[in-house]
Amino acid sequence: MKSQQPAGIPGPDPAYRRHRRLVRLGQLLMLLGAVILIVHWLAHLETFGPTQPEGWIDLVAGYPMGGLFLLGGGILAGRRAA
Repeated sequence: MKSQQPAGIPGPDPAYRRHRRLVRLGQLLMLLGAVILIVHWLAHLETFGPTQPEGWIDLVAGYPMGGLFLLGGGILAGRRAA
C-alpha cells in the first residue's frame, strides 16, 4: 500500500531523516554559539559581578569558541539534501 504523502514532500527514507538530524544539530550548535557569545559579552559588561574573565578564558572560551560554534552550526544547518 502506498503512503498518503503529498507530492513534492520527501518520504521518511533514512537519507532524508539523517539530513534533517544534521540540520537540526547545526541549528542547535548555532544557538549554543549565540548563547556563549551573549554570556561572554555580558561578563565583559560586569553583569555577573565586578570580576572580569581571566585572559586564557578570553582566548579559549569567549568570542572564538562562540564564533566557531556559530560557524560550524551554520555549515551543518545550511546543508542541502543530497
